[in-house]
Amino acid sequence: MAKKETEKKITSAEQEVGEIVSRSEKFIENNKKNITYGIIALAAIIGAILAYNYLYLVPKSANAAKAIYKGEQYFQLDSFNLALNGNGIDYDGFEYIIDQYGGTKSGNLAKAYAGICYFKTGDMENAIKHLKSFKCDENNIAPAIVGLIGDCYVESGDVREGIAYFEKAASKAGNDFISPFYLKKAGLAYESLQQYDDAIKAYTAIKEKHAASMEADDIEKYIVRARLAKK
Repeated sequence: MAKKETEKKITSAEQEVGEIVSRSEKFIENNKKNITYGIIALAAIIGAILAYNYLYLVPKSANAAKAIYKGEQYFQLDSFNLALNGNGIDYDGFEYIIDQYGGTKSGNLAKAYAGICYFKTGDMENAIKHLKSFKCDENNIAPAIVGLIGDCYVESGDVREGIAYFEKAASKAGNDFISPFYLKKAGLAYESLQQYDDAIKAYTAIKEKHAASMEADDIEKYIVRARLAKK
């Protein structure tokens, strides 16, 4: 029974990542896709490995899932400092969870939460550090995290590095839902640097490769604007 409850909590924590990115990036509205991480199955032949897996990893994962629950509540309330650092009573904060349970699923989720909390509170250096340490290969979530790193760089004044992450996010997604969103961000960033040829290239990619996307509806005016600014 306790094992089932633990599995439910961990599954719930995984599903929260979709909502995290939705709140941060605004473009994954209502996307609450279940997220599955690639879990490497241990070839539990040697007794020492069995002991490590069942006597250490499982209890630690259960503790991590329990520890992160209140932080998720603070996050949903936009109480980012409390979510990060704890309340001094019955919750220790995402940073503590990362430190104590970094190798667990919940510890990994805490890195994503912490990165977004730091982004929301204006600490781009720590936001970048935590978002880069978050591991996820899910088709929608991974590109969104990469794109958010790009936002962090732009906010910190490194627009060129931000563009690199926007383009990486667009390439990583490879679909009409996420890719054009980041291509448009890249185009706008290029325009801010007066690199109009690159901006036109990004906008044209939306027009030609993602014609069914929402961004494609009015992308022609961005192409025209960039061409006029180039003259």
